Amino acid sequence: MAEQQEKIFQDKVDHEIRIEPKDWMPDQYRKTLIRQMSQHAHSEIVGMLPEGNWITRAPSLRRKATLIAKVQDEAGHGLYLYSAAETLGISRAEMIDQLHSGKTKYSSIFNYPTLTWADIGAIGWLVDGAAIMNQVPLCRASYGPYARAMIRICKEESFHQRQGFEILLTLSKGSEEQKRMCQDAIDRWWWPAVMMFGPNDESSPHTKQSVAWKIKRFTNDELRQKFIDVCAEQVHILGMKIPDPDLKWNEQTKHYDFGAINWDEFWNVVNGNGPCNKERLAARIKAHEEGAWVREAAIAYAEKKKRKEKVIA
Repeated sequence: MAEQQEKIFQDKVDHEIRIEPKDWMPDQYRKTLIRQMSQHAHSEIVGMLPEGNWITRAPSLRRKATLIAKVQDEAGHGLYLYSAAETLGISRAEMIDQLHSGKTKYSSIFNYPTLTWADIGAIGWLVDGAAIMNQVPLCRASYGPYARAMIRICKEESFHQRQGFEILLTLSKGSEEQKRMCQDAIDRWWWPAVMMFGPNDESSPHTKQSVAWKIKRFTNDELRQKFIDVCAEQVHILGMKIPDPDLKWNEQTKHYDFGAINWDEFWNVVNGNGPCNKERLAARIKAHEEGAWVREAAIAYAEKKKRKEKVIA
């Protein structure tokens, strides 16, 4: 019976028929989705912190307003993804507890500091650019709620990417100090952004199965190569350089060759030893604890309203 159900499930996936919450699915498929979607949601929420750090120091009212809007968007993305993950039978409270306890992770990129205003531009261009490269294929993920949530998220991430590139473009046309600041931000964010796609395919424990289930449409290395190919061309518009002396066009492969990735740094950050790991997690736990009264008030109000409606009925 189980084998037959699994065959029906895989046939649906192979024929591009979306899997919905009430459909039968393998336990491992459910676990894989919960792991990926919760990590994605956590990344959106924690990702508010590096940029939120610059809201009060934005160089103009226009920059402040657009940055506030972007940070607000990231909060919304987290809520969409938590809601989508809840359709798999896990509660939002449980996912948040897993984040706070260190049981589940968020993207390694958000454990780096934002030292200058140019970092906000670099995050938009590189980090959101990498996110778009990874997330657009997720709009065709085999699990319906995840795919539908990604459609709006990708539209907003596209705006964020353009916003970031425009910040860097403005700096690249400014004073010598502004140009240096622009290049410095690119230098510091380039390799962490390249690492954002996760471990290479040979050492990734989840990629092969996720592709077979069409949760993911491309492997980590395929997405990383697409990202590098795009950025290697876009950087010329800025008049800046990518900090990789091995970056060069390969006429045979029709892709850019690039240098060795520092996987020791990647795993060190993933395992909690990055520049801002402890700071980021402490900030999230503090915000969650200080917001407890809001959640309690909302629940109390909902229960009171429910009782009132019951009496009227």
